[in-house]
Amino acid sequence: MEHYSNVRPQSNRARNLTHMSPIEVSLQAALDALGDPVRRRIVRELAVVPDWTRPCGTFNDLPVAKSTLSHHFAVLRNVGLLEQRDEGTRRLNRLRRAEFDARFPGLLTLVLAEDEG
Repeated sequence: MEHYSNVRPQSNRARNLTHMSPIEVSLQAALDALGDPVRRRIVRELAVVPDWTRPCGTFNDLPVAKSTLSHHFAVLRNVGLLEQRDEGTRRLNRLRRAEFDARFPGLLTLVLAEDEG
């Protein structure tokens, strides 16, 4: 068996990341995920930054505990709205806008246009 020294084993944390394709998501699941105001705010904040530039740890101004925030990120991953990857100690995010828009045309546009009022 060959050993490649430049290949690092994936961390347990990274192995636990699952990403759902929006194609596999029902409309009801997408609506349920976007029904929560905290998740809509995460989506809106990710929509205005370049992919892979916003770490999870920078969402400090949301009115939820860190463990609850982790749950919200998981829900968004599970409906294909969010992709995450680990870089060092940071977990970076990418809004999967094109993929989600292809599956649910117009839905994300409505969320992004929402006034938090």
